[in-house]
Amino acid sequence: MLRESHLVPQKRPLSQRSSSKFFYLVDAVAKHHEPTKTQLGALESSYGATGEYLMACDEFRDLVMTVHAQGSREIGTIIRPLHHLRPDGFDIDLVVRLRRAALQKYGGDQGPGRLINDLFIVLKRYADRHGLAITKWERCVTLEYADGMCADITPIIEEPLFSIPYGETHARVPDRALRLYEPSNPMGLANSFNKAARISPVFTHSFALDSAMESAQRAELVPLPDADEVLDRLLSRLVQILKLHRNVAFGAPVAGQDFAPKSVFITSLAAAAYALRAPIPHGDPLDLLLDIVDTMPLCFERQLLASGAEFWSMPNLTAPGDNLASGMNTLGHQAAFANWHKRLTGHLQQLLQCIEGRGLDPLLRVVDDAFGARAVQAVRELEEPRPVPNVPRKVVVASTAAATTMSMPARSHTFFGQ
Repeated sequence: MLRESHLVPQKRPLSQRSSSKFFYLVDAVAKHHEPTKTQLGALESSYGATGEYLMACDEFRDLVMTVHAQGSREIGTIIRPLHHLRPDGFDIDLVVRLRRAALQKYGGDQGPGRLINDLFIVLKRYADRHGLAITKWERCVTLEYADGMCADITPIIEEPLFSIPYGETHARVPDRALRLYEPSNPMGLANSFNKAARISPVFTHSFALDSAMESAQRAELVPLPDADEVLDRLLSRLVQILKLHRNVAFGAPVAGQDFAPKSVFITSLAAAAYALRAPIPHGDPLDLLLDIVDTMPLCFERQLLASGAEFWSMPNLTAPGDNLASGMNTLGHQAAFANWHKRLTGHLQQLLQCIEGRGLDPLLRVVDDAFGARAVQAVRELEEPRPVPNVPRKVVVASTAAATTMSMPARSHTFFGQ
């Protein structure tokens, strides 16, 4: 819960020019880490082919209700993974939603293990046919396609609960010990994020942004949402930047230890903070983004244990019993989160100082430290002269204030170098 003293946004001495520059920088860095149109097409093609195969296979044909995406591609927060073995590979997560009748075959304490084994056997045939690498994990199976692209396929069994938000898509997923089924609602979680993203922020300076898309009609193979629609939302952009900063801050796991906060935790914190803070008047989008980052640590519960340690919880309202902060309950993870959040706020302040007048070279050094070499390339490209179109590029942000449009320079030469 938010503390009462945090209800009023902190007043920051930010010029509208600095806000425009910062917003432009965030947009450019995020877009530079997204899939290209070709890669998005490959993701969609692989998603469709794999989904159709699963619905037609003998083992699951009579049990599959839907195959749908979950995670970053579904909600528009996808970024290039930090993986030295496949630097250009992107991930897409698939969910195979089975009918309740699947429990007749996969119930009992051995059922979750049988379900994962059968899914692996089915997908192994597909992998062998197409020359793909395949890996079985505790609760999903991973296919690796050409160019390092990966798909994590997770089976769930329907269990509608109509007393909760998006309860019609509530389900059960194998636990990591493969002995029980845990509550899960990947489609409900995506719909919850989309609901937050549709909130119109209130700005004292006027801006405008296209409203977020409504949920698409669902079929057996649920189509992926339009990439441009979900990727360009303000909340999705913020999550992309948070995940990118997290990736650079933590790097690749060392000796099997990975203290980086999970994407579902970061995404849920950002969505919760956005839902709380967006309706409160802010000067501009930058002021809102900084307020969201400040608010994130207040959006989960901390219980002090007798040992002196803390237990963190962030209930998944679409799946009772699912703790979105469950991966954060070690001293190492909690300390790492606190250090990362401090590093993040420090980098944002340094970026603002550079944009306010320190010049391009100091800015590039901060961008490199915060977001990596690829982000530096994105900022450098903003400085390169290019032909000026007749109509300036416009970045629009929805507002309940009197709406106007914030025009961004079509040619950004010396945009940060002045």
